[in-house]
Amino acid sequence: MKKVYLIHGWGGSSEGGWFDWLKSELKSKGYEVEAFDMPNTDEPKIEEWVGYLRDNIKDVDEETYFVGHSIGCQTIIRFLEKLHKHKKIGGCVFVAGWFDIINLEPEELIIAHPWVDSKIHFERVLDHCNNFLAIFSDNDPYVHLDEAKKFKEDLGAKIILKKGLNHFNTVGKIPEILKFLK
Repeated sequence: MKKVYLIHGWGGSSEGGWFDWLKSELKSKGYEVEAFDMPNTDEPKIEEWVGYLRDNIKDVDEETYFVGHSIGCQTIIRFLEKLHKHKKIGGCVFVAGWFDIINLEPEELIIAHPWVDSKIHFERVLDHCNNFLAIFSDNDPYVHLDEAKKFKEDLGAKIILKKGLNHFNTVGKIPEILKFLK
């Protein structure tokens, strides 16, 4: 049975918007779905967020999928980077993911700094998965469209560009995720 883990973004939660829609759709198709409320969501730290996944996800296989939003995408990537060698998963969907983030307030820049400046070893990530979808909006105030190129180059992700959906915080559904997970 396919299992899907949903990882929200900075300041987010496991409920609301397209997360609720996706959970409902996946459960109706017989998927097992787990949406976490990540710790310290207003001041996310790499070690806490990746550690939370490590503590709460005990086993992964080719039927395991991840869906992340914003900083949740990096959390998934960093979790995969630390997995035991040669463990394979089915795939990942990244919505409004970033390696560099723009338009932050000075106090937000301090929080974002480790996420932006800590190196990711993509070859380790690719040891676990080579099936990625990254979805971006053409008017995201935090994620420049250059990030799409990075996801394509570093992970070989298929890229989808949506129009006018900002940072996807108020979006009710993203049908492309369901198509990818089927």
